[in-house]
Amino acid sequence: MGEVVTEKDKEYEAEERKNAPGNDQAMSDRVNNRSLRPRSEAFKDFMKSGWADDEPEIKPLESSKFTPARLAALGKAFPGERLVIPAGQPKVRNNDCDYMFRPDTAFAYYTGLGVDYEAGAVLVLNPVDPDSEEAKAGKTHTPELFVAPRADNSTTDFFMNPHYGEYWVGPRAGLKEMTAMTGIETHDIAQLADALSKDVGSEAGAVRVRVMRETDPQITSLVESIREANGASDPDKNAANDDKLHEFTSEARMVKDSYEINEMRKAVDATKHGFDRLLSTLPAAIDKPRSERILEGAFNAVSRELGNAVGYDSIVASGPHAPILHWMRNTGVVKTGDMLLVDAGVEVDSLYTADITRTFPTNGKFTDLQKRLYQAVLDSQQAGFEAAKPGATYSDIHHACMRVIAERLHDWGLLPVSVEESLSPEGQQHRRWLACGVAHHLGLDVHDCAQARFEAYQGAPIRPGMIFTIEPGLYFREDDLLIPPEYRGIGIRIEDDVLMTENGPEWISAGIPKQIDEVEQWMADRAAAGK
Repeated sequence: MGEVVTEKDKEYEAEERKNAPGNDQAMSDRVNNRSLRPRSEAFKDFMKSGWADDEPEIKPLESSKFTPARLAALGKAFPGERLVIPAGQPKVRNNDCDYMFRPDTAFAYYTGLGVDYEAGAVLVLNPVDPDSEEAKAGKTHTPELFVAPRADNSTTDFFMNPHYGEYWVGPRAGLKEMTAMTGIETHDIAQLADALSKDVGSEAGAVRVRVMRETDPQITSLVESIREANGASDPDKNAANDDKLHEFTSEARMVKDSYEINEMRKAVDATKHGFDRLLSTLPAAIDKPRSERILEGAFNAVSRELGNAVGYDSIVASGPHAPILHWMRNTGVVKTGDMLLVDAGVEVDSLYTADITRTFPTNGKFTDLQKRLYQAVLDSQQAGFEAAKPGATYSDIHHACMRVIAERLHDWGLLPVSVEESLSPEGQQHRRWLACGVAHHLGLDVHDCAQARFEAYQGAPIRPGMIFTIEPGLYFREDDLLIPPEYRGIGIRIEDDVLMTENGPEWISAGIPKQIDEVEQWMADRAAAGK
């Protein structure tokens, strides 16, 4: 039974809400056992004494060598403007329990901070004085981070604040730690409002403010109030300006630097280990209740052992679930003889994620029909890879993959029209069995750069440094009466991660088997390893 909440407790909670770092309503508005702490002065004095020094070791992050160039490019796109990029706040799972925090992607990209650094933090790019020596040298902005100071054992918040107190959440990076890790000057979050307000106005020469408006409603509200107080109160214009910031930060991530490429290779390597663990678990999972989840758990365990988490909810789809494009319930039974589609990726600590799909015969050997369908998808993917070259577009990859699919469907007698008619914009009958796209950018987000303009994404030439997927498939639903019964309930997707180089595309995930004989050998090896 929980503690009784007294009127004194309520008064203390009200005061705590008012004084919470950043006035954090998400933390303070939920009454729970963590908030019902002893209040006596004797307790507080006792808790402040007798602790060993817990000064954390401070090392610069590897990413800190790369963020200055990213920040400089961002600043040059918005000269004279203040740019506000929040990390975001924890999302409530239920009542007083939050989901594991993951910072906003733009915040992670421009600060270099991964894992759970740091809920409530805000990155601000302040415009430099146009008459300063810095400006004459080409500098447009000075980046600053705003975070809550450490609530270590020298503070009352150490044991009284469940959001920041290190008694509750463990050691945190504070102001000097963040500066050392990121190379970005760091200040107390309590100074944020004054920092954002400085020199803001609508007149010529005044500072205008843009914010990543969807990330943290509290920060967006603060920015809007500053705008309104300084003559920039048109909500539609403000929203449009903010969208341009979001758009730019999305497009900036399209070409990866050497650090990002290396992190992507780490993510793919970790994902291979996840598939290894899953295949080792497969023989014992066959015919077990909810065996899709047994396999999901095997992969997801590796994602936590070798990375931060999964990059997205894993799809483990057996038999009739495999043609369901976004099957994530994973409640089915994996039966012998079925095809098993697994779409999963490990997100490493830097938050870069792989995105790999493999389709397996659950008993370890493809039937003749399964081979024929699988090889068609494999050939489609290879055609897309061959179409991917510097200067090609996503449309080139798409059309190359789709032509192979349409041709095979026609060969099998499933297309009601010719291949050319189906491929025409007026046709598209083959898309009944492959309705989704077959390629997308990949990086910090599994569907990276999603806020980019069409002409900068789908319609733009693919450049060296871009990382993307190629993922054609065939999806024959169990209830599809236009196909022979033996096709029904089979879903196949093969998805790999590709780096465009000066010399053409490279399969980053070449080490994850996908040829028919290689898949069968891989399954046999992992089954033996799992015994």
